Amino acid sequence: MSHVLSVHSYRGGTGKSNVSANLACIAATLGLRVAVLDTDLQSPGAHLLFNLDKDRVAFTLTDFVFGRCDVEEAAYDMSASLGIEQGALYLLPSSMNIESISKVLAEGYDVTRLNEQFATLQDRLELDVLFIDTHPGFNKETMLTTAVSDTLVLVVRPDRQDYHGTAVMVELSKRLRVPRVCVLANKVVRALDPGTIQAKLEEAFGYEVVGVLPFEEDMAVLGSEGLFVSRFPEHAFSKQITAIARKLLPMLPPGS
Repeated sequence: MSHVLSVHSYRGGTGKSNVSANLACIAATLGLRVAVLDTDLQSPGAHLLFNLDKDRVAFTLTDFVFGRCDVEEAAYDMSASLGIEQGALYLLPSSMNIESISKVLAEGYDVTRLNEQFATLQDRLELDVLFIDTHPGFNKETMLTTAVSDTLVLVVRPDRQDYHGTAVMVELSKRLRVPRVCVLANKVVRALDPGTIQAKLEEAFGYEVVGVLPFEEDMAVLGSEGLFVSRFPEHAFSKQITAIARKLLPMLPPGS
């Protein structure tokens, strides 16, 4: 059984999807077999980070949850396009079709069916890690996905509203008995001291802070047109992401 790692934030705009995608890319580059599920069916966007060619897409995760395909049919191997040689990276995107999004918003979807198929997906793709890029906020889908996670990463900005919402997610994770919960600060302006931010978050939430990522102008310039760690592997920011991946995924091979 592979490791299920969910990346969540209470509010949108924290950089959650970028964090998920870049962590997954690092893990695959270092030799693991990973998949990224874009479970934000209401406002999908992970496919843009991976530059997934829409002509390749026959089925999406949205099609699966509405019973139109098997879960592995919504998985696309992105390894070659990312230059990944030892590991593998699969993306399960959600549909950008307006009718599909409207159906999700109007009817919701059976997240239990999705959770039940995680083992099938892990088996058929021989995964080491399943990354779940969640829908932000507090809702039934988030609760059920969080409940089956081995590790939950809560992405938070140094902002009072983010702190308040993250406190709600911390309480939820305790009630659901998630085995491991970590906090990741993102988009921290350089005027703020990372050590101070880390200490404040650890005191507020009582969980390990796996990283304090700065607001990186080079990331903003890239504008989600690709994965930062793939484009700029020697950048200091990419090395920070790598260090966070190692903290989160002890199964990564040493010395890679």
